[in-house]
Amino acid sequence: MMDKIKLIWDFRGADAHQIAEHHVKHLKEYASANGLNEHATGVEKQSPLYSLAFFVVEKENMPAVRDALRPHRGEYID
Repeated sequence: MMDKIKLIWDFRGADAHQIAEHHVKHLKEYASANGLNEHATGVEKQSPLYSLAFFVVEKENMPAVRDALRPHRGEYID
């Protein structure tokens, strides 16, 4: 089983959730254009003023995706 990393972009403010949802569209476009087998993309609403967009990638693809898309942070997932 391949190690997976969840790349995360944080958005804050009244429009945070809508911005995160829009960002996910671009993440899916990037995955498609670069032939990545994305495991998951999505949005998590943490509070009314804070949402995040995420993109789960295989560990071997992380450096290229990180350098191209510049996520705010990342974490290993099981």
